[in-house]
Amino acid sequence: MKGGNAMEIQKTAIAGTLESSDVQVMVAPGTDGIELTVESSVMNQYGRAIRRTVLATLERLGVTAARVQVVDKGALDCTIKARVECAVFRSTEASAKDVPWGGVVR
Repeated sequence: MKGGNAMEIQKTAIAGTLESSDVQVMVAPGTDGIELTVESSVMNQYGRAIRRTVLATLERLGVTAARVQVVDKGALDCTIKARVECAVFRSTEASAKDVPWGGVVR
């Protein structure tokens, strides 16, 4: 995490749903940098903002190499951040004691 250790994506993990007002985020191990693909029903209006939110969240978590696929169905910014965090924590197999509850989302 920012100011801490980098998080390494160890396995493919998914968070979220394909329901209206939600977002599904899949993260998988990557080799060089962040490879991000975004699909959204509101891509024309909010595509750049979605990309910024995802990339900023990954940076804050210390993820430097990953393949990330985002399928957005009109989710709010806070939902996108939460889903990215959840997928990353699942992919690192973090135990509940390793998750910084209440202090990560900004």
